[in-house]
Amino acid sequence: MNILLTSAGRRTYLVHYFKEALNMAGLDGQIHAANSEASPAFSAADRQVVAPLIYDRGYIPFLLDYCRKWEIKLLIPLFDIDLPVLSSHREEFAAVGTLVATADKEAIEICNDKWKAYSVLTKIGIPTPRSWLDWEEAAREAKNGTASYPFILKPRWGMGSLSVYQADNDEELRVLDKKIRREIQNGYLKYEAAQDLGSCVLVQEKVCGRELGMDVVNDLEGRYRMAVVKEKTAMRAGETDGAVTVERPLLAETGRRLSGLLKHRGNLDVDILESDGKWFVLEMNARFGGGYPFSHAAGLHLPYALVMWAAGKEPEARYLQARMGIRAQKDIRILALNSISKEE
Repeated sequence: MNILLTSAGRRTYLVHYFKEALNMAGLDGQIHAANSEASPAFSAADRQVVAPLIYDRGYIPFLLDYCRKWEIKLLIPLFDIDLPVLSSHREEFAAVGTLVATADKEAIEICNDKWKAYSVLTKIGIPTPRSWLDWEEAAREAKNGTASYPFILKPRWGMGSLSVYQADNDEELRVLDKKIRREIQNGYLKYEAAQDLGSCVLVQEKVCGRELGMDVVNDLEGRYRMAVVKEKTAMRAGETDGAVTVERPLLAETGRRLSGLLKHRGNLDVDILESDGKWFVLEMNARFGGGYPFSHAAGLHLPYALVMWAAGKEPEARYLQARMGIRAQKDIRILALNSISKEE
């Protein structure tokens, strides 16, 4: 079974996890890594390929040809803006024998669009911080006492803590709104924001508390299998750097509800804040998130489960469980990318 990880970036550990998964399943195959430029994940992959940019007209034809040539059975996208593009072409990939393991486009839109996520979560009664698409409306509510500073401003379609700022008064709200709009237009977030440039900045009431993460696992039919909750102990550039698995039955049940709502395939990465006994869902990502390795360290082996499901088999139950109280931390190492070969 050959597997392709797209937008592989620095997810070297996922390459190793999937290699291990093939070995555990007793299957021959290679792990392929695709990215728009040479990346650390290339160092661990069996084959590497530099692909066109995601919004390039040739991106999908390139990947379809690649999957056909190398008989890719399973394709795992690892970047938020990659998800809706690949999901929209799942049938074309299926025609060449490749299963794209992601959510349907409608579910991805809920995850990628923070305003849509806020609206949906509020409607179904899952707690989430109050949000606005108009900074002046947020300022008015602060003035009349129905909301309070500080507010967090961020791109409506954003990721990785890019252009996230705190405003402590009306003037900062106004200035930061303009600043984020400029930053969006000068980066790759402009493609997503083009859907609604007038409402591309989200204002969110700040919630202070412990940061938690949750992995919600579905099988390749979109059926709920399990959820793991972790308390974050360290963060770096918006990504979890350290965490410990914790018991939170109510949050795990929320994971089950989110699974039923989104019916995603594979992993759903959820960011949560816990404050004074209450919890709030901040964001959702329908992919492997930066917090997955901490669930993996606690015993969950989702890559193995995905490989088994793709092979038409059921993974052993012990690989869809996680031990509580397992504390882990990410490491840093340096790779010389000019020594990494790649296919053109």
